Amino acid sequence: MTDRKAQLAANLAQVEERIASSCAAAGRKREEVTLIVVTKTYPASDVRILHELGVRHVAENRDQDAAPKATACADLSLTWHFVGQLQTNKVRSVTSYADVVQSVDRAKLVTALSAAAVRGERELGCLIQVALDAESGERGERGGVAPDGVEELAAAIDAAPGLRLDGLMTVAPLAGEYAGRQRAAFDRLMEISSSLRAGHPAANMVSAGMSGDLEDAVAAGATHVRVGTAVLGVRPRLG
Repeated sequence: MTDRKAQLAANLAQVEERIASSCAAAGRKREEVTLIVVTKTYPASDVRILHELGVRHVAENRDQDAAPKATACADLSLTWHFVGQLQTNKVRSVTSYADVVQSVDRAKLVTALSAAAVRGERELGCLIQVALDAESGERGERGGVAPDGVEELAAAIDAAPGLRLDGLMTVAPLAGEYAGRQRAAFDRLMEISSSLRAGHPAANMVSAGMSGDLEDAVAAGATHVRVGTAVLGVRPRLG
């Protein structure tokens, strides 16, 4: 085993233990929570090692990094998640490799994703990114729609050809009433998810929690956690 593979295997084992312990504490089954490894800034070689170690869900947040990496790993059985803020001029590229876009937060993006999915003859999973730091009608600091805009966006995704409404995503906010209160933030997301599922029963995916707060997300009921640093190590500074 190479040094890098051994390092990633050890890190994955630690993350797995954290998820399993959190599930046990919450009275949940381990299989209720899917680990998505965020591979941004790391090379395709790491993605290949992760696949060897059993990882099947990976995430990226910049198309210029993700597109060549997805091409280099096209032979692997992976589900690719796009989790970054997405500009409409990148949509055509992103829909060529992403299976799920977790950062849908405006009607204009829904229209662009739909057109690209239809053109590429693909069905694209969509998560509405909820900004718990946003006022009504506004977007959050790190993207996302205000909670009261979720239903309108859900209806737009539901009606859009080529798109599938899978659920919700959030990033624990750095400002506002939920700043520093990750568990409260994730509990609020679960309330919004419950309301959404009343009208859209299949939209049961809830993506929340990262390396520093995955326990809070699992405790709240998240179905997917997005972990980067705890698996791959501290990222090099960009720029």
